Amino acid sequence: MKIQDAPIEPSLWYATAAPAPKTEPLTDRLNADVCVIGGGYTGLSSALHLAEQGVDVVLIEAKEIGHGGSGRNAGHCTPTFHFYEIPAIRKMLGEPFAARLIARQTNAANLVFDLIRRYDIDCEGVQTGYVQAAHAPGVLAKMEARCGYYQSVGKAARMLDRDEVTQLTGSPRYYGGWFHPEGGHLNPLGYSRGLARAVMSRGGRVFTQSPVTAITPEGVRWRVETQQGAVLADKVICGTGAYTTGFWPGLDRTFSTLGVAVMATQPIGDNLRKIIAPNNNTVVDSRGDTMIYKYNKEGRLVTSAFVEGRRGGDIAFTKALMRDKLKWLLPQLTEVDWQYYWLGALDMQPKTIPRLFDLAPGVVASLGYSGRGVPTGTMMGTVLAEWAMGARREDLALPLEKLRPAPLYMNFAPRLFLAWSRIRDQRLARAGGADPPPF
Repeated sequence: MKIQDAPIEPSLWYATAAPAPKTEPLTDRLNADVCVIGGGYTGLSSALHLAEQGVDVVLIEAKEIGHGGSGRNAGHCTPTFHFYEIPAIRKMLGEPFAARLIARQTNAANLVFDLIRRYDIDCEGVQTGYVQAAHAPGVLAKMEARCGYYQSVGKAARMLDRDEVTQLTGSPRYYGGWFHPEGGHLNPLGYSRGLARAVMSRGGRVFTQSPVTAITPEGVRWRVETQQGAVLADKVICGTGAYTTGFWPGLDRTFSTLGVAVMATQPIGDNLRKIIAPNNNTVVDSRGDTMIYKYNKEGRLVTSAFVEGRRGGDIAFTKALMRDKLKWLLPQLTEVDWQYYWLGALDMQPKTIPRLFDLAPGVVASLGYSGRGVPTGTMMGTVLAEWAMGARREDLALPLEKLRPAPLYMNFAPRLFLAWSRIRDQRLARAGGADPPPF
């Protein structure tokens, strides 16, 4: 089974999210100013920011709202860059694009929680902050530099000593870290459904169970075909991420796919919750093959693991491995019962920052987020809305690029990086006198 074909129904979010607004398949032939393809964060945010400006927008989703990565990720909302540090982003993009993207990305969590408040989205959204914990003393200098980069763009980030990080995480395995107060977490499927409801409240038309089969020119406009209907629009936005299919030739080859297994424990008792992540922060550690945990509204700990070999595919093996990891990090947890387990996919590409592809005059695509979906997808909706409303390409937050496939090495590089990271992290821990994990 392809990872993109994994069902969403086994997820915790599907069991607990607020209901989706009522939608139907597209069976008519419609006219619109803008047609948006994809009912995840990118498409929904684009449609919402357009509808708020009075633009006639139609959004088409192949399955249900939030079916892809937007409805099945672990629910973290972290307004940082995933792989590269801010100085590297400046060098990679050059000015003025670097400054614009940095400003958008570092404020993206505030955008998310502002939308949640303004549209009263029922999605467990809490902006309680993000803790990145050092798994070895040797990473603290790098963390201090990272903290300084975010301070330099106006964020109230601060370093944590070992006692503080132990208190905030509940884990005795960490050696310090840093704290970003604007991070948070939410029910990602509930957030997706709430965005769809917001789009519809602003007059946007939303259709589900309507896979796009082709995008073809018709005069000076574009015809977006589905199995039973079509939309004739002046402009088209494609925001389908790792779940992109062949509706535009070559778009599904601009990234490689990395699977993620997400799981949730039994509800944790109140006494343990006073010790483990007592401030309801999102906790992420500094390993390349990182460990992440946070609570949902029922007090379940939610974590995730990249799919690699048996990990992810063999459910019993994966649950046992992740149970051992979590109990090693949090010795207070004498019981870990994975009551929910589901799979999703990331769209990976070398830059790891969003890509903005100029497919044709009036057709654009944004994807390749490489694991920062909640804030980044929401933020990119503002960029795409500006493009659709006629902003000059030189005034956008990202340069428009020609469509090109991901390098062949991306078919294996992410998995090799994970394996190499585990070796590096173990060596770094031992070099600093730290206890490495027993796996």
